Amino acid sequence: MDKVLIIGASGGIGMALAATLRGQGAEVVGLSRSIDGFDITDERSVEAHLGALEGPFDGLIVASGALEIDGAEPEKSIRAVSAKGMADQFAVNAIGPALVLRHAARLLPRKGRSVCAVLTARVGSIGDNKIGGWTSYRAAKAAANQIVHTTAIELARTHKDLICVSLHPGTVQTPFTEKYLARHPAVPAAEAAQNLLNVMNGLEPMQTGGFFDWSGAEVVW
Repeated sequence: MDKVLIIGASGGIGMALAATLRGQGAEVVGLSRSIDGFDITDERSVEAHLGALEGPFDGLIVASGALEIDGAEPEKSIRAVSAKGMADQFAVNAIGPALVLRHAARLLPRKGRSVCAVLTARVGSIGDNKIGGWTSYRAAKAAANQIVHTTAIELARTHKDLICVSLHPGTVQTPFTEKYLARHPAVPAAEAAQNLLNVMNGLEPMQTGGFFDWSGAEVVW
């Protein structure tokens, strides 16, 4: 990828993706709340920032996301679900990416290979859920997967060489996951970024609409 737009470029994975791509000679445009005032949960903010950009980009990566919002941790059981906690999760992890993807058709080339990737999570897989818990986060990520799959179908009608996918980055050593690393092996953000880029570079247009992990293996919906 030669020209890439990264949403959430100041986060652990987003920053690592930007650094890796720039190190490979790519032109990177990054947007984030902390640096640019880009608020993925605010429709007007998304429209203003993305509407001001000129493409085409041959890569669009949505690396934004949140596990805890306003101090609300992932629920241990359905008994802990709250309306606000679930709404906040959907705003950041599902609705936000959907608002970004509204601009994908304009920002990505109609001809030539391009990649549109949204970082979701394996816990958003319904088929892979064996232990329960984390209801709001799981549901929001599952919704994001549906949004990506639907968008891929629509974009394929006009962007024949586009690959639009959900990606699971694995457990990454960032402030995002710091409290939850004890039980799970994790990799540094730079390593996770390279893994994700390897997957993106290896995908074919026929795989658009899929859900893949950091190794390139397909994840069950």
